[in-house]
Amino acid sequence: MPEWTSVARLADVPDGQAITVQVGKKRLALARADGTVYAIDDVCTHDGGPLGEGYVDGYDLECPRHGATFDVRTGRPTRLPAVAPVKTHRVRVEGDEIQVAV
Repeated sequence: MPEWTSVARLADVPDGQAITVQVGKKRLALARADGTVYAIDDVCTHDGGPLGEGYVDGYDLECPRHGATFDVRTGRPTRLPAVAPVKTHRVRVEGDEIQVAV
């Protein structure tokens, strides 16, 4: 059974944007695309850039350093220079609280 942790409120993540949250020692990027919130590790696999500071375009989250993009639904890279995926995490919304299973 996963342990769910409240990390933000829905209002903290407007549609088409991303933020960074801390869950214990792990940093996660929360991105909201088409009304749904997704969570992935906040580390670009190309050079460790902060994905939560990136730009959301559809379901792609762009690293602000070199422009690599990742599909927030799967963690798979969708544009170079990244070639390795980032880890995704389960998300649920209870009321207005965003919860992540880590």
